Amino acid sequence: MSNKTWSELGIDAKLIETLNQNGINQPTGVQAETIPALLAGHDVSARSQTGTGKTLAFLLPVLQKIDTQSGAIQAVILSPTQELAMQIVRVAQVYAEPLGIRVQQLIGGAALKRQVEKLKLRPQLVIGTPGRLHELLKLRKLKLSDVRHVVIDEADQVFQLGSTKEVEAVLFGMGKDRQMAFFSATHPEQMARFEGRWMRSATRVQLTPEHRVSQTVENYYIISDKRDKTDTARRLIRLLNPKSALLFLNDTNEIANWESKLAYEGFTVEMLYGDADKQRRAATLERFRDGRCQLLLATDVAARGLDIEGLPLVLQLDPAVDADHYVHRAGRTGRMGRSGTVITIVTPQELFIMEKFRKQLGIDLSERAMYRGELLSEEELREATKPKLERLAKERAKHDGRTASAPGEPILRDSRTSDRKPQSSPAKAVKSDASFARSTGGTVKREAAVVSGKTKPGAGPRSGKADKPLTAAKSKAAKKRDAKDKGAPKWLKEKRQSTKSD
Repeated sequence: MSNKTWSELGIDAKLIETLNQNGINQPTGVQAETIPALLAGHDVSARSQTGTGKTLAFLLPVLQKIDTQSGAIQAVILSPTQELAMQIVRVAQVYAEPLGIRVQQLIGGAALKRQVEKLKLRPQLVIGTPGRLHELLKLRKLKLSDVRHVVIDEADQVFQLGSTKEVEAVLFGMGKDRQMAFFSATHPEQMARFEGRWMRSATRVQLTPEHRVSQTVENYYIISDKRDKTDTARRLIRLLNPKSALLFLNDTNEIANWESKLAYEGFTVEMLYGDADKQRRAATLERFRDGRCQLLLATDVAARGLDIEGLPLVLQLDPAVDADHYVHRAGRTGRMGRSGTVITIVTPQELFIMEKFRKQLGIDLSERAMYRGELLSEEELREATKPKLERLAKERAKHDGRTASAPGEPILRDSRTSDRKPQSSPAKAVKSDASFARSTGGTVKREAAVVSGKTKPGAGPRSGKADKPLTAAKSKAAKKRDAKDKGAPKWLKEKRQSTKSD
């Protein structure tokens, strides 16, 4: 939070009253830095981590500079996704009402004819997606020549996701004397090119780049084989039992598969993806926000910039494709100083990605393991499993001493304990020792006595005594006797057998 007040930033008294009614009594850092520059008419390029109040940072000065006496469209806010656009619309309507400003949403997925009809109401602020604005512009249903204020939220995604030609066509449709503002949590290299193309001596606001992920967010990862990811996710959600969780996937084609598996496990789960129509996506978000749905499966595009109040958990079923995507995913939780948790499920082959993010983002990204209903660090897991490991070690030592001490017997080796390699982690050691204990019942069973190096496991007298090694002479006599019996009639074999018994 900033030490300045809203009035010191130059915000209108009516807007301050509305802010106080909504429990926002003090501006954040990004708001304190950008609002004076925007009110002064400067172009602004602002980069700040998610959840720091960027929406109000550009909405308040834009609303304050609109002429309520004019019926022309004076300000345009572009957003990369329908959900983020509607989110901005909801906030804008709250603060535009006391000023008497009309707000219109123009997003894809909605009925075009209805939007054209609403434009006849002469809105002064338009909020939408580049594709729909470009479509209305081509149909000559949208007049942007009077626009004096343009804001591009999540600017890196707007220029990356949509067609750059569509965005530029919309910008070219506006008057030359316009104020531009770019807002985003990340700032890729190509953004400098767009700033140079569309801005004039831009004021750059860059807050705490070393903390791109909020410091109130805890970042963990869990190692799991790919085939076990569903079971790992199920156990983790059961363990943490969050009131709601946002689950990220990289592949849209996998969303339906995950939805069916998690629903089968008894979770209330919904999907949010780009191909769904506007009504379905809006209804899905509404159910998630209301708590009627515990889990929301989403891709990066669909969940870009979403503000889910009080979201406690972000679970990445696939690791983010790069550090910037990790920032945006992590930004869905821990917003406005609240606490949150981000957990990534990775395969052993994906571990290097966690190390890369740890270095690039400067965050504490550590491994966790589930053990007896708790999520433990490596050190905690080692301490929790120490008594069990010591007990099993004693049993093994006792067994090894017993099998080697019997005089006249060959040394017996249990195939499960011989030449064992040290476990790479406490979790694996616990699993291995548990299997060892279950299979032996607390004592080691002898699997085989060595008879000339060829006796099969389980062979030997029924009494349970170990077979004695045969001498070379006896072995030769037995072979000779077997050769004689080969091909002999049945009565002769029986006679020889009875003679042998006597």
